[in-house]
Amino acid sequence: MAATNISSATAEDTWGGGNQPMGASYGKMMMWFFIVSDALTFSGFLAAYGFSRFKFIETWPLADEVFNHFPFMHGVDAPMYYVALMTFILIFSSVTMVLAVDAGHQMKKTKVAIYMLLTIVGGAMFVGSQAWEWKNFIKGEFGAVETTGGSILQFVNKEGERVKLSDFAAHIPTERVEHERKNGLWFVTGESLPSVSLEEVKAGFKANSDILIRTEVINKDKEKTILSREESLKRLEDATLVVEGANLVRNEYGHKVFANFFFFITGFHGFHVFSGILINILIFFNVLLGTYEKRGSYEMVEKVGLYWHFVDLVWVFVFTFFYLV
Repeated sequence: MAATNISSATAEDTWGGGNQPMGASYGKMMMWFFIVSDALTFSGFLAAYGFSRFKFIETWPLADEVFNHFPFMHGVDAPMYYVALMTFILIFSSVTMVLAVDAGHQMKKTKVAIYMLLTIVGGAMFVGSQAWEWKNFIKGEFGAVETTGGSILQFVNKEGERVKLSDFAAHIPTERVEHERKNGLWFVTGESLPSVSLEEVKAGFKANSDILIRTEVINKDKEKTILSREESLKRLEDATLVVEGANLVRNEYGHKVFANFFFFITGFHGFHVFSGILINILIFFNVLLGTYEKRGSYEMVEKVGLYWHFVDLVWVFVFTFFYLV
């Protein structure tokens, strides 16, 4: 009986905190509930990505070839450098958020404001970097052709280096009209015209014997399969259209499902970061106005810090799944 009373007393001491069970305020508890539910959402997305990648593993794009751009280094192959920089910026913003929370515990208003501002700048730099990465992914660099069956064919030289379509495509004077409403084609939809036509690609390929076709199939050496000249000429006959860049329908880098997941998951995460920036800006101005100084607590900074750390942690998993694995 005494043991039962002690157990009940212990439970009462632990949970009987009114609106602060386990010593956590209502706001913190709700933030943790949101983080857990959002973590499950991201887990579902990444699990779906992993399943799709395993299903189409032989035709999945190589991350080192897709994300190899770096600002002001046009034409330089820098695989994963920019993504690594983005990751560093976001993790560093998490450090400044920790410092802001710590300064809040010490009731140092100026330091909280400075570290919050640095966190906002870091988040803005990350979102801007992600937008730049999207721009390059959508625009593409080398171009490819798509076959009747939906396979992607890329072009390389005899050393296995990628070759741009514009570098070998023949110039055939033809008039190409893009389907637009201004042309009176109200009920016809069409994609934007590529920089070169399929006929120009085929003619240029046949005229350049040093150009070969590389398929999207990954061989045992974990490299894309390069066909012989004879196989390349035969395979090119199945080409139906030119693909430049990536969108939700086609992808010059390989399987289109990769592009769908890339836009959705990184976009969803980017929306979280952007939302966090807006919240941080609101908290920052409240700090400047002395709102939390008057309350005698910087708990709001701590709550938004929990969200920011969660966003950073999610990016670590996105970075691992999309870029490293």
